[in-house]
Amino acid sequence: MGPIDVLVVDDEPLARRRLIRHLQRLDWVGAVAEAATVQQALARLAEFDARIVLLDIQMPGGNGFDLVPQLPTPAPAVVFVTAFDDQARRAFDAHAIDYVTKPIDPGRLHLALERARQAVLSQGRQDRIAELEEVIASLRSAAAAAAHRHAGTSDLWVKSGHNYLRIPCSSITHIQAERDYARIHADGRDYLHGESLSDLERSLPGGEFMRIHRSTLVRLGAISHVSVGRYSSLSVVFPGGKTAKVGRTYAADVRARLMQPAL
Repeated sequence: MGPIDVLVVDDEPLARRRLIRHLQRLDWVGAVAEAATVQQALARLAEFDARIVLLDIQMPGGNGFDLVPQLPTPAPAVVFVTAFDDQARRAFDAHAIDYVTKPIDPGRLHLALERARQAVLSQGRQDRIAELEEVIASLRSAAAAAAHRHAGTSDLWVKSGHNYLRIPCSSITHIQAERDYARIHADGRDYLHGESLSDLERSLPGGEFMRIHRSTLVRLGAISHVSVGRYSSLSVVFPGGKTAKVGRTYAADVRARLMQPAL
């Protein structure tokens, strides 16, 4: 068999770009197409014979699970991209399907891609849809159990060297985008985290965090006050004097939520 074509499905452009960079390093990968939604993915698959699909689970307007019943026959090998916890991972491990967790570890991604390549080379694709639907049922159950188990908790796990550090969300002041990553500021320290700011925004408690700039997310409880500068520009101020600028498109929301009375 010649080069294997791959479709990357993820609503985040930075996430797609990161996956494509990894794929371009593999000599057995042929053409790479991308899609941001389930609908775009179906359109790509109608014109592009992808033998492997890297499929994000959490996307607006329909998640990755919604795509599986609509995959063409014979079905491509699917590698899920997920932020689910260990219980959901066990659901994957019980089936002949692979997954990659966010933030993506390059070694783990290459292992998953190699397994998908071997499946394409050696496994018939006729039974893959039923197999995928089985793992999705397990995943849905695991995800619901995980959500119930973790209700009310608010911690982030951040990779530091070979270890993972637990950062309580209550210790975070703000988070800033840094290219494909996010820099978390907490307890006077900062940590480079391997997820995009948008990915983090979806996973953090919505009532506690607020976007004030396209590249800045703040914890509302960490704000000391809002400073008004020239031309009515705004900045949020944290205890100790650190500041973060409010983007113009976010100023009205900041005024409505934080400034009483509104200016």
